[in-house]
Amino acid sequence: MASGDDDDPIIEEIDVYLAKSLADKLYLFQYPVRPSTMTYDDVNHLSAKIKPKQQRVELEMAIDAMSPNYCRSKGEQIALNVDGTTYDETNTYSAKMMDKQTFCSIQATTNTSRYAAAVFRKGELHVTPLTGILQMRPSFSYLDKADTKTREREAANEGGDSSQDEAEEDAKAITVRFARPESEQARQRRIQSYEFLQKKQAEEPWVHLHYHGVKDGRSEHERQYMFCQSVDASENSELVKTPKEYLAMLMPPLAEEKVVKPVGPSNVLSMAQLRTLPLGEQVKTLMKNVKVMPFANLMGLLASGTDSTATLRCIQQVALLVQGNWVVKSDVLYPKNTCSPHSGVPAEVLCRGRDFVMWRFTLERSVMRKEIASIIKLPPEDVKEFLEHVAVPRVNRGWEFLLPTDGDFIKKHPDVAHRQHMLWLGIQSKLEKVFNFSKEDFMPKNSPQPEPVHVSGEQRLKMAQERAQGNQSSLQKDLNARRAGSSVHVKQEPLSDREDEPMDTSSSSSIPNGSVNGYPSATSPALDHTNGNGGSPANTASLELQDFVIKTFKKHFVLTLNEFKRLFNLHLASMPVGRSVFPSISDHMLQDAILLCQCKQIMVPFPAQTTAAPDEQKVFGLWETGEEFDKQRRLLYDLFTKNYKVRRNAIQTRLAQEFGDAPKADVDRLLHECCISHAGMWYLKGTIPS
Repeated sequence: MASGDDDDPIIEEIDVYLAKSLADKLYLFQYPVRPSTMTYDDVNHLSAKIKPKQQRVELEMAIDAMSPNYCRSKGEQIALNVDGTTYDETNTYSAKMMDKQTFCSIQATTNTSRYAAAVFRKGELHVTPLTGILQMRPSFSYLDKADTKTREREAANEGGDSSQDEAEEDAKAITVRFARPESEQARQRRIQSYEFLQKKQAEEPWVHLHYHGVKDGRSEHERQYMFCQSVDASENSELVKTPKEYLAMLMPPLAEEKVVKPVGPSNVLSMAQLRTLPLGEQVKTLMKNVKVMPFANLMGLLASGTDSTATLRCIQQVALLVQGNWVVKSDVLYPKNTCSPHSGVPAEVLCRGRDFVMWRFTLERSVMRKEIASIIKLPPEDVKEFLEHVAVPRVNRGWEFLLPTDGDFIKKHPDVAHRQHMLWLGIQSKLEKVFNFSKEDFMPKNSPQPEPVHVSGEQRLKMAQERAQGNQSSLQKDLNARRAGSSVHVKQEPLSDREDEPMDTSSSSSIPNGSVNGYPSATSPALDHTNGNGGSPANTASLELQDFVIKTFKKHFVLTLNEFKRLFNLHLASMPVGRSVFPSISDHMLQDAILLCQCKQIMVPFPAQTTAAPDEQKVFGLWETGEEFDKQRRLLYDLFTKNYKVRRNAIQTRLAQEFGDAPKADVDRLLHECCISHAGMWYLKGTIPS
């Protein structure tokens, strides 16, 4: 029988040489959008540039506009869309026609150690390793530029005849934040982020190149470097290997792989594996995954026959009782020396913020996210994560606790409930010191609130007048008592009993008894029921509320009820502990206080498809300040009762009709005080559609 060598004889031996002259700058270009028979060798290359570190290449090639296959009208239309009608040195197409195209590279592979370019000459094979393999594909960045031009034109047309002032944004206060020291984990995440990589790529400058054709003399010269300059075998040590070394390079030995058990995704919990853990670890693992759970559900997930007393002992180590349900502790979710995956905030700060959210849910069913964020002062992503653990959003009610109150557990285990209550008192005292608040500031309103009814400002004003006239006798007695004890003579004015008397909108300075629009103002003695012996808490709260209303509207001039409530809540939160004199205040009380303090409701005709909440559709404006400028402000309010958005020229025309030529400074002041500009139109503050 013949041997293997006899069946497969060697026909020819070829010497292989490794050329290194171009080893660090030889690239293979592939053009996958065209067949190999249609090369770009004869196409005029206008420019070339490269980013060596990223191996990014851009080539600009001319398009034959004289070809019968070229559509001249399409080329001119594309150039018009991209560059517009004006000529500029930065234009993409200087000939006002698409006469070139750009090719951008992407890496076909990041590991080119197995690839090389070879040339065969005189029985010798010369091999040069490749630095990169790049696929050149057409770039359509000119379409992005055309879209940008289109949006700019649409924005300019939408602006219409609005003045240049509308484009200028009002000066706004900004919050300066100092960055916390960056941890090593946060730094590693930032370095690996897409945004950081994009920034680093943009920082590398382009290196402009000069292109030489295939038949160019410089190209012929460079091709000579693909041949090994030295044929001495001693200098080509890479190719001088023993058979054993060469075989090891071709077939490297396999590393022994450890047999590992298949595991599910990190967010999937295997009940079979779970029940192999100790009871304490089972409870901890379940609570970390579920976040909030009734005790009955927890017992159902554990193995049958598990002792409930032992389970209670375990769960109190990893969870807290909130409304009869167990919520995982913050330090279990955010262990020490870790940080937020969203913002990099340390775990200690996260635990304090989450404990505050959980403590609020021990007081009431629903909380407002803005109120929470204003107190714990953490990034919105972290606040949202806290709330999503234990609550669900409800329309017009904020975030409601996820589960109903488990009264059965509280009745069955009063000792546990009492122990948890004492634990919450300790947490509350710590939170009060950290966030500077008092529990009374967040006491829930126990009295049932009636369903909100939309009442216009005029109707509310009339009802307030009727209530004031009903209390007229008691107010008159208090006023007489004050006059009797005062050394200053006050002129007695008869009070009218006519209910249809027209409302007086003159300045408050002209009314001797300090009333405005037929109501006692915030500074009126009729509102002070102290009789010199110290005011009751209700009267003190009323006076302080009206003082807040006056100061707020003199600063903002126009506010929606929703925005006013937000400012009022911030005012309450900023008051020192024990300083607040406000009882539970309903929306109706706030609206009455606004209407009694020289303000009126502006009936803005919102569009039928508006997404604004009812409180956002109630708009109030400062009606009386005692200045001559009040007339212009009322005229502006009147314009917004006919349309919810107005152009600047319409405001100027109306002012000119009523008061003659209005100076530009007056118009600017009026708009700055009461309005906000958006897309060439002016809106009252808080009424811009989202």
